[in-house]
Amino acid sequence: MANRLAGSTSPYLVQHQDNPVDWWEWGDDAFAEARRRDVPILLSIGYAACHWCHVMAHESFEDAATAALMNEHFVSVKVDREERPDVDAVYMAATQALTGQGGWPMTVFLTHDGRPFYAGTYFPPVPGRGRPSFPQLLAAIDDTWRQRRAEVEEAGLRIAEGLAGRLVPPATGAPDGDALAEAVTALVATEDRAYGGFGGAPKFPPSMDLEFLLRHAARVPASETGQVALAAAGRTLHAMARSGMYDQLAGGFARYAVDPAWVVPHFEKMLYDNALLARVYLHWWRLTGEQTGARIALETCDWMLAALATAQGGLASSLDADTPVRGADGAVHGVEGFTYAWTPAQLVEVLGDDDGAWAAQLLRVSGQGTFEHGTSTLQLDRDAWADKAQAQRWRTVRAALLAARTARPQPARDDKVVAAWNGLAIAALAETGALLDRPDLVAAAERAADLLVAVHLVAEPSDGPGHRVRLRRVSRDGRAGAPAGVLEDYADVAEGLLALHGVTGEPAWLDLAGGLLDTVLDHFADPTGGFYDTPADGTDAALAAVRRPQDPTDNAYPSGWSAAAGALLSYAALTGSARHREAAAGALGVVGAAGPRAPRAFGWGLAVAEALADGPREVAVVGPDGDPARALLHRRALAGAAPGLVVSVGTPDADGVPLLAGRPAVDGQATAYVCRDFVCDAPTADPAVLDAAVLARVAQPAR
Repeated sequence: MANRLAGSTSPYLVQHQDNPVDWWEWGDDAFAEARRRDVPILLSIGYAACHWCHVMAHESFEDAATAALMNEHFVSVKVDREERPDVDAVYMAATQALTGQGGWPMTVFLTHDGRPFYAGTYFPPVPGRGRPSFPQLLAAIDDTWRQRRAEVEEAGLRIAEGLAGRLVPPATGAPDGDALAEAVTALVATEDRAYGGFGGAPKFPPSMDLEFLLRHAARVPASETGQVALAAAGRTLHAMARSGMYDQLAGGFARYAVDPAWVVPHFEKMLYDNALLARVYLHWWRLTGEQTGARIALETCDWMLAALATAQGGLASSLDADTPVRGADGAVHGVEGFTYAWTPAQLVEVLGDDDGAWAAQLLRVSGQGTFEHGTSTLQLDRDAWADKAQAQRWRTVRAALLAARTARPQPARDDKVVAAWNGLAIAALAETGALLDRPDLVAAAERAADLLVAVHLVAEPSDGPGHRVRLRRVSRDGRAGAPAGVLEDYADVAEGLLALHGVTGEPAWLDLAGGLLDTVLDHFADPTGGFYDTPADGTDAALAAVRRPQDPTDNAYPSGWSAAAGALLSYAALTGSARHREAAAGALGVVGAAGPRAPRAFGWGLAVAEALADGPREVAVVGPDGDPARALLHRRALAGAAPGLVVSVGTPDADGVPLLAGRPAVDGQATAYVCRDFVCDAPTADPAVLDAAVLARVAQPAR
């Protein structure tokens, strides 16, 4: 019989619905039950695409004897970290403080008020390598709880006090030009010059660091740091595009590579990675004309829609790292990489002798293998688009291999829609579609935005100017889940809507972004500067007993703090709002304090600081609807590489678009105004003059 998780909107929780464990979802009811029974909380946090989460589930949570121990001595709570990043953040901080490391699955034991007293990650079913078995751990925790309760409570208080004392670094001011140059130098000093990327293995795609480098290179192209930044970004972008971490057949990036040369990925594919990478590859092409950038941006957007699009118009969260494969014993096991790896013989079987041998050389598939059991990941040994004949051969081979791969068992999909990650995807799809002449991508961005409005948004009355809206973080099958939106949801959705406004000119997207950002300022702001991750009126009591989550550092995707700074700055540039600009600049104070010393922890914050240092530039394009001259100026404005540039397009004085107010079409012609802080250069109808004003490189059309 299914347990309480059967009705969850999280596919990860639903995966555990048939466990013999009497799971509870996170919430007051679980804590009340723990108090009633006088047992501790066993908190297990993971996510659907996590390999070791599946391993521990199979070994322990599906085991009747282990489940009996959990049910007798604990109230067991299962959390999807993607649904509840606030819960994950608080208890990850505790796990790292207690063990010196973190990861998933995360296993934390809590008192009745939510204070952690013991934590770890994966625990095996039998003892080994200095680790107790999970059943041994359960028995020890139960004994300690019953026999030394005062020590447990004291430990929980001590840990909570220690976490509450971990303050955000004191802010200085937003980084100026010298500080940004210093950050470039510090970041490039960590570059792996042999293989690209920054630091050693495991290697995660440094999308936000690359965006910072490209923005710096655009803002100060003639400076030494500008040239260094562009070269470093190009090396990594080229390396990742040819690597085993990039899906050479279908497009899209895996979450990270386990080795320094990007050969073997951890095969899960996340929406947020691909949204961020599509956008940064597009911006590389926009800045330099590098065709690889346009190709990867398009392929990645196409992969997102092919693999992650939902029937309701949103984008699902991820594809699993494992492929379910039936073994010789008749049981189905998750095998990482099974869908994606190849042998030379398999290539020949699909392609024939000549093309099979050619593909093996091109894709670095060897008899020894680069992955497991003699199989290889696919990497490009050279540029497959070097000439027309080779490019056509590769397209034919690629299509045949993809068709054959599609017939293999496929990884599972986590089909919940996360508001923040859809916001990132909306920005990528809208910009890529507009710049690379793919209106279908813009339409996909609009469908995703429509879903967020219809399902995730809840309007609330406001006594003051403007309006406030509340967000639900997740939905599934068109039904909103219970978790409330956190800061990154509001900020990233606003970012996506502002990008969509720039591409379409639709005032409603600007208005909705403003409502979200008003909520950020009213409910998430820290009076000392910056933001909290949860709203003042929506932080769980159990979390508040430890600390209200707050973290300005970027991780796999922009922190809510830096994402809010970026969206606030763009909104201020589009509307002239001093309140939003001041909040953005104030939030960048911590980036000024710590970014030059630790740039890899503040990639998006530094990128936003580049936009602030440049203005950002505001472009108003006015003219009659349907006018080809207006459309040309609009596209040239979007092609501008000036950091953080914002665009509004429409008829002069269009309702709801402040940037267009008081800006007529000169002599009745389509006209562009380039401004900073609403102070404008002379209007122009000349695309070449506009190109220079927005730092457009007029990149060649993508092949």
